[in-house]
Amino acid sequence: MSTPTPSPAAPTTAGPAAARDDRITLRFMSEPGDTAAGGRSVAAGSVMEWIDKAGYACAVGWAGTYCVTAYVGNVRHRRPIAPGSIIEVAARIIHTGRTSMHVVVTVSSSDVNAHAYTPATTCILIFVAKGADGRPAVVPEWTPKSRSDQKLAAAALDRIPARNEIKRLMLDEDYTDAGLAPRTTMRFLVPPGVVNWGGKAHGGTVMRWIDEASYACAASWARDGDGASEAIAVYSGGIHFFAPVLIGDLVVVEARLMYTGKHSMHISIRVSSADPRTPDDLTLTTQCMSVFVVPGAAGVALPVPQWDPTTDEDARIAEHAQDIIRLRGDIVPIAASLTLEP
Repeated sequence: MSTPTPSPAAPTTAGPAAARDDRITLRFMSEPGDTAAGGRSVAAGSVMEWIDKAGYACAVGWAGTYCVTAYVGNVRHRRPIAPGSIIEVAARIIHTGRTSMHVVVTVSSSDVNAHAYTPATTCILIFVAKGADGRPAVVPEWTPKSRSDQKLAAAALDRIPARNEIKRLMLDEDYTDAGLAPRTTMRFLVPPGVVNWGGKAHGGTVMRWIDEASYACAASWARDGDGASEAIAVYSGGIHFFAPVLIGDLVVVEARLMYTGKHSMHISIRVSSADPRTPDDLTLTTQCMSVFVVPGAAGVALPVPQWDPTTDEDARIAEHAQDIIRLRGDIVPIAASLTLEP
């Protein structure tokens, strides 16, 4: 959910927390259009759209006002979701700041005949409440009550320092034409069908664009090696939303290979937008890093072609990626079972 243009009016205050629900669960069946290339699983971009939709509904329900997505972190795709599955997306508030809400979301799936839901993805989102004037609105304070509330609230606070450091590292890095790393660039105009009532692109839609561009980059690189033609996302993180994407904007999504491990491809994705009449006047709107693997038999990832940086910029960015990997390794994953506890 993209940030509305602020006005000079004073900040507003959302209503009290009394009678507000801090949880929400969505349940539906995946559609053919949610399927990834190759047809074996649901696309990561679809999963991220569902995450944003449930998180947004939870945040709005608690704040009692319009909200925007500010951050999505540590989207770990633990297992593929089969096309045609029944999907359950559970979201719950786990921390509130003055105008922000931390929401943990878990996506589970079930075969239509089984009705036994198995978690596939868990992550934390941060939403900022907005008043009718477009300025940040003070949200009702959320207080942990159950054992799971307390553990999840502590996990949200524990992640803040690492998240801030990752954001700093990502924003400090420069990406220029001096780098020769493999990349994929998508350019298009924002259509009316992907925007909200304010004329801004939904955060989930932007995340789908991110997944599509990063998939194209990763799959192309994997094919350069032993002929493998499939790549799947196993992680997306550090998704920071800096500016809104407006209806009719020119959007440029650039996915660039940063680093290869033995079985993984680390992709940097930057989304920028501009008025089509001034296409070179681009504004960075969203940035993140995704990790892809080439699936093999029995869910074992295959080795990927190794990329060796050949320019100073490429070498610097490869080192930058490894710094982020080390920081990410310090973040303990949230157990899906904990998020689904009462």
